[in-house]
Amino acid sequence: MAKKKAANLPLKLTATEQDLLSHMQQGYQLETDSLGGNPVLRRLKDYEEIRPLSANRNTVKAMEQRGLISPGKGRDTLTILWRLRKNCDKRTVSRRLWQIAVAGCWCSG
Repeated sequence: MAKKKAANLPLKLTATEQDLLSHMQQGYQLETDSLGGNPVLRRLKDYEEIRPLSANRNTVKAMEQRGLISPGKGRDTLTILWRLRKNCDKRTVSRRLWQIAVAGCWCSG
């Protein structure tokens, strides 16, 4: 009996998750406190900080559970630095963000 392959369904991302992922793909790093709250996007080139208003601890937790981001070591012991997962299909995420931008549903924070 042949094994069935899992369907490659596109990710259904909220507007906040799309915004965070697009910033992370543009060179920003997502930092949170040790509990995952108070998310901040920081660009390493000039240390510009963006505090997304609609993102919270649950947004970061949902992105981690979906396998989009993974935790890493922050600048100090009380921060977590989140990065895009290496095994995450970045082309699928980029394609989905592009489809949303073309459809006119893109909302940037």
